Amino acid sequence: MKFGIIKERKNPPDRRVVFSPEKLTEFKAEFPEAEIEVESSDIRVFSDEAYQLNGFKVVDDISSCDVLLGVKEVPIDALIPNKKYFFFSHTIKKQPYNRKLLKAILDKNIELYDHEVIIRADGSRLIGFGRYAGIVGAYNGFRAIGLKNESYNLPKAETLPNQQALIDELNAISIPKLKILLTGSGKVANGAKEMLDATNTQEVSVDAYLSQEFDSSVYCMIDVLDYNKRKDGQVIDRYDFYNNPKQYESDFMRFAKVTDFFIAGHFYGDGAPYLYTREDAKKSDFNIQYVADISCDINGPVASTIKPSTIADPIYGYDPISEKEVNYKEQGAITVMAVDNLPCELPADASEGFGDMFLQHVIPAFFNGDKDGILARAKMTENGRLTDRFRYLQNYVDGKE
Repeated sequence: MKFGIIKERKNPPDRRVVFSPEKLTEFKAEFPEAEIEVESSDIRVFSDEAYQLNGFKVVDDISSCDVLLGVKEVPIDALIPNKKYFFFSHTIKKQPYNRKLLKAILDKNIELYDHEVIIRADGSRLIGFGRYAGIVGAYNGFRAIGLKNESYNLPKAETLPNQQALIDELNAISIPKLKILLTGSGKVANGAKEMLDATNTQEVSVDAYLSQEFDSSVYCMIDVLDYNKRKDGQVIDRYDFYNNPKQYESDFMRFAKVTDFFIAGHFYGDGAPYLYTREDAKKSDFNIQYVADISCDINGPVASTIKPSTIADPIYGYDPISEKEVNYKEQGAITVMAVDNLPCELPADASEGFGDMFLQHVIPAFFNGDKDGILARAKMTENGRLTDRFRYLQNYVDGKE
């Protein structure tokens, strides 16, 4: 079987790749029967020469490969018919801007395997860039605080080579005393936690966070049952929340009253209560001044996130009274960082980490008969049709919804 690492063609340019030269070398050592080619790219974080030095053939024409590995959506005119493709298609939620892409994939008889649906049998995700979103998001949040208060000026994450460089920059400044709230328990939240721990910020319990004052910065990491409660007062478990979100209401305001800096690293499910609403943000005891919304659900559970921001222009202000965007330096504005493609700011580290996961969980399936069903669950299209798991997308493909 012949694998190809494709050039990323989506704009704005994305410098990430599924496999770095070093990780691709590990791939070849573990599965020597695999043939591998790399499509030439002038934007990839790793140069063509770096792959060549590791013994890989760099080509302009990737069409002889059977399996094509990319990160972002492949433009329709660049899709090669009758191939197996891996990339984030952003179609599984019926995103209207990619309907034509999924239709073209079917028309070209392509087998699409979306990274987002590479999952275990229990439905948990195996592949993603979440950790790096958390790492960069936390850093960007601290950067926004310095810019708002004109107290320090951190360089943009995209100008730094790796996570350690971000940590070094944070440890070189004097961070003001803050109460920091971090939501979530997955890869995103744990990536942000890595950065808080690296700055020697003390983690405290929910009870201590809510009831005590501290002489230095502290953070509290909370999960769904900390900031939601059942309407009937029962305390069950988080699986009850996942299965019955409409039976719950937000209990987030108890945290908002004492929090300075909120890092949103949670996953928000349909039907779950909002963490805080626009009315909540108007209350006199709402204390949050800075938000790093890594989850970035627009006009959703975090009321101050009214739009995504960009790597080029990552910070905006939210005025709770007018419910409008304002300059983030305005008095009373909540400072919001809501970049929706954070891992792009750390392309080398993100690519290395992604390659680790892909080599561990996906590549073996091509050589062991897919004994764990990894490929079967992730396959969205086959023989010009949607597979059974993704048949729910048919009306979306047909333009009926």
